Amino acid sequence: MVSMIASSTLGESHKAWKRAMNKISTRKYKSDYNRKGLFRLPQISIDFLNDVAKECFLDLGLFPANRKICVDVLLDIWVYVRKLQRHDAFAILSELARRNLLNLTNNGRGNTAIQYGNASELYFSQPDVMRDLAMYLGYQDNILHRKRLVIEIQNSELNNRAIDAQILSIITGPMEENQWYDMTFLETEVLLIFFTSTECVLPPFLKSMKKLKFLMISNCGTKKATVKGLEVLSSLNQLKSVRFERLFSPLGVKQSIEALQNIEKLSMSLCEGFGNISTFTKLQDFNLDHCSELEEFPLGICNMPSILSLSITNCHLLQKLPDDIGNMSSLRMLRLSALPGLKELPPSIGKLEQLEYLDISACEGLKVLPKEIGKLKKLKEFDMRECSRLKALPTTVCDLSSLKLVICDEKIAKQWLRARNISIPELRVEIVEAHFSLDWLDE
Repeated sequence: MVSMIASSTLGESHKAWKRAMNKISTRKYKSDYNRKGLFRLPQISIDFLNDVAKECFLDLGLFPANRKICVDVLLDIWVYVRKLQRHDAFAILSELARRNLLNLTNNGRGNTAIQYGNASELYFSQPDVMRDLAMYLGYQDNILHRKRLVIEIQNSELNNRAIDAQILSIITGPMEENQWYDMTFLETEVLLIFFTSTECVLPPFLKSMKKLKFLMISNCGTKKATVKGLEVLSSLNQLKSVRFERLFSPLGVKQSIEALQNIEKLSMSLCEGFGNISTFTKLQDFNLDHCSELEEFPLGICNMPSILSLSITNCHLLQKLPDDIGNMSSLRMLRLSALPGLKELPPSIGKLEQLEYLDISACEGLKVLPKEIGKLKKLKEFDMRECSRLKALPTTVCDLSSLKLVICDEKIAKQWLRARNISIPELRVEIVEAHFSLDWLDE
């Protein structure tokens, strides 16, 4: 505990250090064993946070214990509800990690995509005492008027009540529709549902959440589950971001999702049956990860002129990208990582004139790059590590005048260094070793 507090005071003034040490050495911190007293010592760790960072820290109490949660979830909450810019939100996340208020882990491939708004490779977890502290501090108000509300199973105290919670987290097992109490959430902007069963029936009170901006439905079980009741989402016009984890989509769910024409971000991890989603007019960010049955690229995505970020990772059956991918004229970030079945990149990739970040790491099936890749005049970062069959670069890579960083294996690095000497003087070539991890199984 003392080491945690020491991390929190790192970089603070001598006066702050002295104040913290005085609190630690005070006799009552050593002798007070009631619930309030137990939190006095760890609370010193958050005394150094500003008001915005403290609010963000309290949000950590919304998540189940002993689970890794994708950092994108926190960032979306802070962007859509706390009204932070994404880079400011990530700065707060980094500060909380530096002060040991949460733990950050990644899949070993680094975090270069974060500056382009994608933190899907990064996960957070919490020391138990910090999660308990966040929940304790967030529970000071009356249950009907708390900013954050965590419901574990059902609470009869809330039946037939209007609740002011801005953020609602539900942690439950199997639930039938008639088991949910009648509640109203007119102010709720974030709904997190964590369940453990093969079927999830969404609560009827979801339709009352007219201000809802972010929805996460996560199956914490080991098998994929179906969800019932998603048709109500079509009436939630303020919904901006949706995340599904370990879900299977019957046809009705797919149609319900397609009705969400105002969403800006859609993320799916370990899901099946969502592959042929059609066009969203306002979608800017689309993420598919570990969707094991995805064999074809979602064609509707290519007809979304507003999309800025596309990430398809760990989908082992995907073998081909459509030529229409060149229609995504606004795309800034493209991640095609860990797609071992992918054989080639279409020449139309050269039409992505706004592309700044390209990731083809761990695409073991790729043997060549199209010469049209040299047309990506705004490309700044290119991650191509663990592409063992890729033996040679097209000469057109010398035309990538904006390129600043290439991450690759040693065998291909020499060719990039030659390109740097010819026409890309500011290029930095980072050589990395192959990395294999099964950490995602613990998520």
